[in-house]
Amino acid sequence: MKSIPVYDICTLSHQQQDEIFISRFGAYLKSHSKNLHLAHKHSFYHLVFFTAGVGRQTIDFQNFPVKPFQIYFMIPGQVHSWDFEGHVDGYIINFSTTFFQSFLLKANYLEDLPFFSGMAQDAVIDIPAELQDKVMSLFEELIKENEVVNPMGSDLVKALMLQLFIHIARLGTAIQQSITPSYNYTLLRSFQKLIEKNYMNLKLPKAYAGLLYITPNHLNALCTQVLGIPAGEVIRNRVVLEAKRLLINNDMTVQEIADHLNFTDNSYFTKFFKKLVGLTPEGFRKKSNNNHGHFN
Repeated sequence: MKSIPVYDICTLSHQQQDEIFISRFGAYLKSHSKNLHLAHKHSFYHLVFFTAGVGRQTIDFQNFPVKPFQIYFMIPGQVHSWDFEGHVDGYIINFSTTFFQSFLLKANYLEDLPFFSGMAQDAVIDIPAELQDKVMSLFEELIKENEVVNPMGSDLVKALMLQLFIHIARLGTAIQQSITPSYNYTLLRSFQKLIEKNYMNLKLPKAYAGLLYITPNHLNALCTQVLGIPAGEVIRNRVVLEAKRLLINNDMTVQEIADHLNFTDNSYFTKFFKKLVGLTPEGFRKKSNNNHGHFN
């Protein structure tokens, strides 16, 4: 049984530079069509802006249709696959986790961007008509700047990428804050970040409520109001997502995965997983191997 591949920038770009890779998507896809349609992970941040083509993509076991003027963002470790129909084009940027570190004083700047939260539903964005020309021009500038060696070229690439990020972040933030007061929005983002850092050890809402200095009831009400699910389900969904990511990598046994996720025993992990997914961990792994990582 093969393990799910994890690609780094050098592997995919055939270049020595491991910090940044920018390309037109059609050319990139032509070079990698044999392996990237199967489920894989990246060790870097990854984004694609589609300008032509249709099909579907799967990000962390969620399916999304592909269409022109759509952009998606991924953080390191997410599981991804494509299935395109006919000609597809656009732009792709891969960049390392350290690419912005020396450039930005605020170390967690990228984490604060809504589309880099690691939640697939926040990462696929349809660009509205009024912003399409701006996004296209920024990508064209990035392609042009990346093709030549200029003084402070890397800094200009970073500045252009930040412009792109800010324009797109404003879309999501405006929509979210129009339906959620800013205090609640900030509180929810803080909860989601705490889950990302602690989901293997802290699995109960009261633990997170304590870290946020609010009551468990307040946290539950917030999640139910904004996300439509209680706080406990938000935590369990993140645990299950990690279990799925580990299960499609055949390097670990189910027992090792249960231990890694701090379950008291394998049987409890199996019951937990089956209740949320509808399959046992072994059944999910078998389905993944049969489908080469594609999930319908």
